[in-house]
Amino acid sequence: DPQQMELATASKRKLRRFIVIDEVVDELYGSKVRAYFQENNVQHKILALPTTEETKSMDLVLNILQEVQKFSLDRRTEPIIAIGGGVCLDIVGLAASLYRRRTPYIRVPTTLLSYVDASVGAKNGVNFLQCKNKLGGYTPPVASFLDRSFIQSIPRRHISNGLGEILKMALMKHKGLFDLLKNHGKHLLDTKFQSCNGFAHHGDAALQTTRIAIETMLEELAPNLWEDDLDRLVDFGHLISPELEMRVLPSLMHGEAVNVDMAFMTYVAHARGLLGAEEKEQILQCMQGLELPVWHSGCSWALIQRALRERLKHSGGQPRMPLPTGLGVADIFNDTSEETLERAYKLWVKD
Repeated sequence: DPQQMELATASKRKLRRFIVIDEVVDELYGSKVRAYFQENNVQHKILALPTTEETKSMDLVLNILQEVQKFSLDRRTEPIIAIGGGVCLDIVGLAASLYRRRTPYIRVPTTLLSYVDASVGAKNGVNFLQCKNKLGGYTPPVASFLDRSFIQSIPRRHISNGLGEILKMALMKHKGLFDLLKNHGKHLLDTKFQSCNGFAHHGDAALQTTRIAIETMLEELAPNLWEDDLDRLVDFGHLISPELEMRVLPSLMHGEAVNVDMAFMTYVAHARGLLGAEEKEQILQCMQGLELPVWHSGCSWALIQRALRERLKHSGGQPRMPLPTGLGVADIFNDTSEETLERAYKLWVKD
């Protein structure tokens, strides 16, 4: 925007930015980030931190805030910039929301999972007392900058991890997205979501897949940004997975734990008569094609029962269980019996 550029350059005060970057991302892209700010004559402080589920804590938030305070950041004109995966974006979002009650921040996701999930919406938070995201708030970023070139450097397993959250939106809301994943999943894994010349028969599957995933996520989140309505299709895969993910850390990544949950819930939908055997198999084959786990030994019947009891505490006394009722269509159910759940679990384990 020429008008914004004129205002920025006319100011006598030098532009200043405080950046929090995941330490692995810093190793790969830190020199380019520093060169960018130097080229644009921006005074900057870059704080590289280990941002993992194990370090996702208030201690790290306070560490960031101490450095922000030293930098003497102006909360009206100097947004904090977070560059990293979903954990980094969550931690920085919480830190920004606490500093001077609310400091603007910008999300720059560098993993596929954060690109289609953490970059969208208002939530931020940290783990507390071995519970996932137990502390947090709703403070949306002023912007999210999406650049798929970051994704080319992440390991194949991390691509698969992000595909778990994309598949969630496909199963809940978009048959066309499900077909894209089923038909182009291997290509997306092989090319790491880069738009490649010479793959015309695939169209631009990477662009289509990420765009539809984000649009469907926004359709669900935008009218209910502060979760006043607890009936949320985006909770599919998130009933059992928080308990499972924290219990087996670090053996399952977030999207993998979500997919284990979705696989079990696919069996629940089948046991209820919502999905035919062929649709169930199509979903499981798609999951396996995306190289996602469809079962984990840590997901015991006792863990499922515990997770669903925990769910009731935080969802107004109702399970509010999103289940697929076909490919790309879904509904919320509150009447799934214990007997149906156990029958689905036994068939899931047997298969």
